[in-house]
Amino acid sequence: MMNITYEQAAKSLNAAIEKARSMNIPVSLAVVDMGGHLVALARLDSVYGVIDFALKKARTAVMFGIDSDVMGSIIGGADIHGYGMLNSNEGLLTIAGGVVIKDKEGKIIGAIASSGGTPEQDKEIAAAGAAVMA
Repeated sequence: MMNITYEQAAKSLNAAIEKARSMNIPVSLAVVDMGGHLVALARLDSVYGVIDFALKKARTAVMFGIDSDVMGSIIGGADIHGYGMLNSNEGLLTIAGGVVIKDKEGKIIGAIASSGGTPEQDKEIAAAGAAVMA
Protein backbone atom coordinates (compact mmCIF):
# COMPACT_ATOMS: atom_id res chain seq x y z
CA MET A 1 0.00 0.00 0.00
CA MET A 2 1.44 3.33 -1.06
CA ASN A 3 1.15 6.30 1.24
CA ILE A 4 1.31 9.98 0.38
CA THR A 5 4.70 11.53 1.07
CA TYR A 6 5.14 14.89 2.72
CA GLU A 7 6.36 16.33 -0.58
CA GLN A 8 3.24 15.08 -2.39
CA ALA A 9 1.03 16.41 0.41
CA ALA A 10 2.71 19.81 0.18
CA LYS A 11 2.24 19.89 -3.60
CA SER A 12 -1.45 19.02 -3.22
CA LEU A 13 -1.91 21.53 -0.41
CA ASN A 14 -0.24 24.32 -2.39
CA ALA A 15 -2.48 23.70 -5.42
CA ALA A 16 -5.56 23.86 -3.20
CA ILE A 17 -4.31 27.04 -1.53
CA GLU A 18 -3.80 28.63 -4.94
CA LYS A 19 -7.35 27.65 -5.98
CA ALA A 20 -8.88 28.95 -2.73
CA ARG A 21 -7.04 32.26 -3.09
CA SER A 22 -8.13 32.62 -6.71
CA MET A 23 -11.74 32.16 -5.53
CA ASN A 24 -11.16 34.45 -2.53
CA ILE A 25 -12.49 31.79 -0.13
CA PRO A 26 -10.97 31.64 3.39
CA VAL A 27 -10.73 27.92 4.08
CA SER A 28 -8.86 25.39 6.12
CA LEU A 29 -7.23 22.51 4.24
CA ALA A 30 -6.14 19.12 5.50
CA VAL A 31 -4.16 16.36 3.78
CA VAL A 32 -4.18 12.88 5.32
CA ASP A 33 -2.33 9.67 4.56
CA MET A 34 -3.90 6.24 4.02
CA GLY A 35 -4.35 5.80 7.77
CA GLY A 36 -6.24 9.08 8.08
CA HIS A 37 -3.30 10.73 9.85
CA LEU A 38 -2.72 14.42 9.24
CA VAL A 39 0.25 15.07 6.95
CA ALA A 40 -0.26 18.75 6.07
CA LEU A 41 -2.57 21.56 7.15
CA ALA A 42 -3.21 25.13 6.05
CA ARG A 43 -5.55 27.72 7.54
CA LEU A 44 -6.34 30.70 5.31
CA ASP A 45 -8.02 33.09 7.75
CA SER A 46 -10.89 30.62 8.08
CA VAL A 47 -13.41 30.65 10.88
CA TYR A 48 -13.31 28.57 14.06
CA GLY A 49 -14.23 24.93 13.67
CA VAL A 50 -13.43 24.38 10.03
CA ILE A 51 -10.03 22.82 10.70
CA ASP A 52 -11.85 19.94 12.38
CA PHE A 53 -14.35 19.79 9.51
CA ALA A 54 -11.55 19.61 6.92
CA LEU A 55 -9.78 16.83 8.81
CA LYS A 56 -13.00 14.82 9.18
CA LYS A 57 -13.86 15.22 5.48
CA ALA A 58 -10.38 14.05 4.47
CA ARG A 59 -10.54 11.07 6.84
CA THR A 60 -13.96 10.12 5.48
CA ALA A 61 -12.69 10.19 1.89
CA VAL A 62 -9.58 8.08 2.55
CA MET A 63 -11.34 5.65 4.89
CA PHE A 64 -13.98 4.73 2.34
CA GLY A 65 -11.91 5.36 -0.79
CA ILE A 66 -14.47 7.78 -2.25
CA ASP A 67 -15.09 11.50 -2.02
CA SER A 68 -16.88 12.57 1.16
CA ASP A 69 -20.02 13.76 -0.62
CA VAL A 70 -20.42 10.39 -2.35
CA MET A 71 -20.21 8.73 1.07
CA GLY A 72 -22.89 11.16 2.22
CA SER A 73 -25.23 9.83 -0.45
CA ILE A 74 -24.53 6.27 0.66
CA ILE A 75 -25.03 7.09 4.36
CA GLY A 76 -28.27 8.91 3.52
CA GLY A 77 -29.80 5.60 2.47
CA ALA A 78 -28.26 3.56 5.30
CA ASP A 79 -30.91 4.40 7.91
CA ILE A 80 -29.80 3.58 11.47
CA HIS A 81 -26.66 1.80 10.24
CA GLY A 82 -25.26 5.13 9.06
CA TYR A 83 -25.03 6.35 12.65
CA GLY A 84 -22.26 3.89 13.49
CA MET A 85 -20.24 4.82 10.42
CA LEU A 86 -20.56 8.56 11.03
CA ASN A 87 -19.48 8.27 14.63
CA SER A 88 -16.51 5.96 14.08
CA ASN A 89 -12.92 7.17 14.14
CA GLU A 90 -13.58 10.34 16.15
CA GLY A 91 -16.41 11.29 13.82
CA LEU A 92 -16.67 11.53 10.06
CA LEU A 93 -18.17 14.23 7.87
CA THR A 94 -20.05 13.26 4.74
CA ILE A 95 -20.53 16.59 2.99
CA ALA A 96 -18.66 17.80 -0.07
CA GLY A 97 -15.06 18.86 0.30
CA GLY A 98 -13.14 15.65 0.96
CA VAL A 99 -11.43 14.25 -2.15
CA VAL A 100 -9.25 11.17 -2.50
CA ILE A 101 -5.74 11.69 -3.85
CA LYS A 102 -4.56 9.16 -6.41
CA ASP A 103 -1.09 8.63 -7.78
CA LYS A 104 -0.27 8.46 -11.50
CA GLU A 105 -1.26 4.77 -11.56
CA GLY A 106 -4.70 5.59 -10.12
CA LYS A 107 -4.04 4.17 -6.65
CA ILE A 108 -5.37 6.07 -3.65
CA ILE A 109 -2.49 7.44 -1.56
CA GLY A 110 -4.36 9.86 0.72
CA ALA A 111 -7.03 12.53 0.72
CA ILE A 112 -7.37 16.30 0.83
CA ALA A 113 -10.25 18.32 2.17
CA SER A 114 -11.34 21.93 2.25
CA SER A 115 -13.75 23.55 4.68
CA GLY A 116 -14.95 27.12 4.98
CA GLY A 117 -16.72 27.70 1.67
CA THR A 118 -19.96 26.27 0.38
CA PRO A 119 -19.91 22.50 -0.15
CA GLU A 120 -19.49 23.08 -3.89
CA GLN A 121 -16.61 25.53 -3.36
CA ASP A 122 -14.92 23.19 -0.88
CA LYS A 123 -15.13 20.32 -3.37
CA GLU A 124 -13.70 22.47 -6.17
CA ILE A 125 -10.80 23.60 -3.98
CA ALA A 126 -9.99 20.09 -2.74
CA ALA A 127 -10.31 18.66 -6.26
CA ALA A 128 -7.70 21.17 -7.46
CA GLY A 129 -5.34 19.86 -4.79
CA ALA A 130 -5.97 16.24 -5.70
CA ALA A 131 -5.64 16.86 -9.45
CA VAL A 132 -1.94 17.73 -9.30
CA MET A 133 -1.11 14.14 -8.28
CA ALA A 134 -2.91 12.40 -11.15
